[in-house]
Amino acid sequence: MKVSREQVALNRERIVETAARLFREKGYDGIGVADLMKGAGLTHGGFYGHFASKEDLLAEAAAHALKKSVERWEGYVTEGRDTALEKIGDGYLTAQHRDHPEKGCSVTALGADVARLGPKARHAMTEGARGQLAVLEQLMPGADATEQRKQALAKYASMIGAIVLSRAVDDEALSLEILDAVRDALPG
Repeated sequence: MKVSREQVALNRERIVETAARLFREKGYDGIGVADLMKGAGLTHGGFYGHFASKEDLLAEAAAHALKKSVERWEGYVTEGRDTALEKIGDGYLTAQHRDHPEKGCSVTALGADVARLGPKARHAMTEGARGQLAVLEQLMPGADATEQRKQALAKYASMIGAIVLSRAVDDEALSLEILDAVRDALPG
C-alpha cells in the first residue's frame, strides 16, 4: 500500500517532534534510530526514507525545537518589550527547565554533542542560537547595536551556562542559587 504525500509529511513531522524530545532527554549517543522511530510509532525501516543519517535527524530536530523557542520569545516581545526579558528568564532559568531537558533548550541539552558532530548539526545549532540572540539583542539597552549585541551574547551565555551548571551540581540549594542569580542579573 502506497503512503500518500500528506501521510509522509505527517510521519516526518512526528519523527522530528519525537527526536527533538528524545535527543534533548537522552543525548545524541543515548538513543538509537530504532528507539527514535519506535517513539514516533513507526518502524525502524522507514527511517532512511526520511533522513540520510541520525545526524541529519538531529540537525532537523534541533532546528525545529530552537525555532519554537524563538517564536515563544518573540511572543513575549510582542506582548510587551518591558516585560519580555523577565518572561524569558522566568521560563528559562527554572528548576522545571533544569529537570526536564526533553522540554527545554536544545543548546543546553545538546550543545556538547553537537560540538562533536558535523557541519549540518552545527549549522542548525548556529541558526537557532542566532534566532535566540536576535530576540535578546532587541531587548538590551545600549548606545548602539554593537553594545546591544555584546550584552545579548553575555546574557545568553550566562543563561545557557546557568542551566548546564545547575544540572551538573549535586547540591539542590546551589543549583537553585545559580538559576536565581542569573535570572536576577538578566534585566541589569
